[in-house]
Amino acid sequence: MTHRRSEERVATDPAFQLEDEEWQRRLTPARYEVLRHGATEPAWSGEYVHVDDAGTFRCAGCGTALFSTDAKFESGTGWPSFDRAVAAGTVAEHVDRSFGMTRTEITCARCGGHLGHVFPDGPTETGLRYCVNSLSLTFEEDGAADPGHPDPEPGSDARAPASAPPER
Repeated sequence: MTHRRSEERVATDPAFQLEDEEWQRRLTPARYEVLRHGATEPAWSGEYVHVDDAGTFRCAGCGTALFSTDAKFESGTGWPSFDRAVAAGTVAEHVDRSFGMTRTEITCARCGGHLGHVFPDGPTETGLRYCVNSLSLTFEEDGAADPGHPDPEPGSDARAPASAPPER
């Protein structure tokens, strides 16, 4: 995996302003490296590059709904690609000047977890390509109850409890 995170992203939800040790306890080592340290999984290695079922992609750190299969397309890059987030405000953008180039990093607006990058070369009317690490996501098929994410609080689109069990 390639690492690049040099600064911390702050969670907007106080329930996810966690100490590093707590993130390590909650996440697998690979997910921890991607979400908390900005690592990038190797191209074509992620489980969500090809998804045929309809559903929602959620942040693997906090359970927030981020992307829908309606917005997913095959980009040929080796990472899941989407043309838009599921709702405004769920994905935050930050300038990334690592590796001698300027890109736009995307993070989960709720927990600050690194997702990937967004590029202005998408094939749809949005013109965007959200290039996302599979390790930063979970997938919930439409109509499938996800026992790891109970029903949200009224008015909330995020479904992870503040004290989610460890993923290991």
